[in-house]
Amino acid sequence: MKRRKAIRRIQAKGLLGITLLLALLFICAKNINSSKDGKSGSPDSDMDDIEEVNMEHKSLNRRITNEMSAVPELEGLDKKIKKYIRDWHIKGASLAIVRNDSLVYAKGYGWADKELEIPMEPGHIMRVASVSKLITAAGIMVLQDQGKLNIKDKVFGPEGILNDEFFNNLTQCDTKFYDLTVEDILRHRSRFYSDPVFRSIQVQEYLGLDQPPTKEDYFTLVLRNGLRGEPGTATKYSNFGYLVLSEIIEKVSGMPYETFINKYVMYPAGCYDMHIGGVYYKDKRKNEVRYYTNDGAGKFVPDFNNPQDTVERCYGGSNVTLLSGAGGWCSSTIELARFVSSINGIDGVHDIISQDSFELMTEYIDDNTFSLGWNDTHPTKGWNRTGTLSGTSALIRHYPDGECWIFVTNTCTYKGPKFPKITDALFTECRKLYSSKLPYCNLFE
Repeated sequence: MKRRKAIRRIQAKGLLGITLLLALLFICAKNINSSKDGKSGSPDSDMDDIEEVNMEHKSLNRRITNEMSAVPELEGLDKKIKKYIRDWHIKGASLAIVRNDSLVYAKGYGWADKELEIPMEPGHIMRVASVSKLITAAGIMVLQDQGKLNIKDKVFGPEGILNDEFFNNLTQCDTKFYDLTVEDILRHRSRFYSDPVFRSIQVQEYLGLDQPPTKEDYFTLVLRNGLRGEPGTATKYSNFGYLVLSEIIEKVSGMPYETFINKYVMYPAGCYDMHIGGVYYKDKRKNEVRYYTNDGAGKFVPDFNNPQDTVERCYGGSNVTLLSGAGGWCSSTIELARFVSSINGIDGVHDIISQDSFELMTEYIDDNTFSLGWNDTHPTKGWNRTGTLSGTSALIRHYPDGECWIFVTNTCTYKGPKFPKITDALFTECRKLYSSKLPYCNLFE
């Protein structure tokens, strides 16, 4: 009797397993058929989700923690950074230090999310604002190495990269457009009429739109006015220019900007958890920080998406996602350090660009000329790249001796774009005191 009952239980479990298997096969078949009909349940989208999860799982962010840089000799450095963020009312920040392509220090300070009491870790990702321009410039150099463009190529007109009907109609108003090169835009020498990407509400009103402006609306507004002068004859920092470069990357590569950068820049560099950021707190990634705006006038502003509503500036004051290659990227300091190590010409981390492209990116011309992606690449002062956006401040300083210090915050201060210069002075002071005490290790490995 007991034996017959046991056999029935086994048979029942077997039938249940077969039933579940058949149900699973039915669902899969249904999804495949739905995808053929253009309906939801596309297996391609499912695979994209799985691929993204797999990539994030490989990220350095998942295995490097504060404890790995708890070095007694650097307690003084810890105290200085903690005092710095306390003095400037910064909720949280992250510091990564690389020496000759070896990550020797990585630590988070303060809170990644104070309301949820989540301490900052080096693996938390944050908006890096205009540091995104360095990423975009690297993408352009990869395309040049692939033989798909040259930075001397014309951007508009019959011989230009962006020569479809939309851009031809906008640029025929001014023949100076036909002399504009990719390099002119990289070096902020484009002479575009305006730089309106942070004035969404004003642009919407000016163009009479019933919704926030798209990138095509920005192209229309700026390009239809012609250029202010001959390209290459004057320098003026332009966020809009890097929006154009993002469009060039899409046109030449034949894929969305973020997809191309991840596939051909970030993944080859060993960075698997870098993304174009969202606008609102609800859009954040699972390991992304909460952003904070300094108290005072301007903390609360109209929502760019619905001007009748008021939002904290860092969550709706600007369309961060639309900024894309001009200022939309999110990254941890450690993956940002890994990326920089892949374009710096130092043997250690494999460079994703050629030696020729590295030399072009870091060529120093004079104090009034921007380097390619970098703000400056002075041969004795080193290279720097800054980024400021509501809710964040970022600085990369790569020194001639091979050290690279990277600092990103989840809070903006009243100093705005001037704050990275203050952080730069902190780096100088800390290097004098603690550079010799940095451990000989490589957290990348």
